[in-house]
Amino acid sequence: MTPLTIIAEPIADAPAAEPEIDLRPMMAAFPTGVAVITAIAADGQPLGMTCSSLCSASLSPPLVLACLRRGSPTLAAIRRGRFTLNLLQSHATATARLFASGRADRFDHVRWTAGRGGPRLTDDAHTIADFSVVATYQAGDHDVVVGQALSIEELTPPEPLMYGLRRFLHWNAHHSQPSRDA
Repeated sequence: MTPLTIIAEPIADAPAAEPEIDLRPMMAAFPTGVAVITAIAADGQPLGMTCSSLCSASLSPPLVLACLRRGSPTLAAIRRGRFTLNLLQSHATATARLFASGRADRFDHVRWTAGRGGPRLTDDAHTIADFSVVATYQAGDHDVVVGQALSIEELTPPEPLMYGLRRFLHWNAHHSQPSRDA
């Protein structure tokens, strides 16, 4: 595996961010897919959290970025070197809410199997991928984790769970109209 070098230097001429600016309303108007990111703690306990701050970063090598709240137990487990992304199917709203809740017993309420990076939520995900951590860096109150794909498995045809305007949305490809600009 080729090591990745991250250069995270502030731009010299960039204006300072104003603390009173609330980014949440703008980002709420930008719908995104929903995933549960999982890992195994040093003591062997499964950990996981709902995550919608994801994006692909590179096709070669296959890299993703995940932004996780600093101080999260799941982030601490991911720093051990591996994690699993469970891309949620449209019927998995309850699972998304469960893993966003902070409940300590969340894995007692879902069916899961062990994966190379963390628990695999086989009943709730349309696609599951295992990753190796190649870099992390601080970004405000979150850390950006860069992961390189070790495996990707599509379990069902994707009808992803979406989140936008502060609510869960169901993607239905059969009723969606393609953009005329596509």
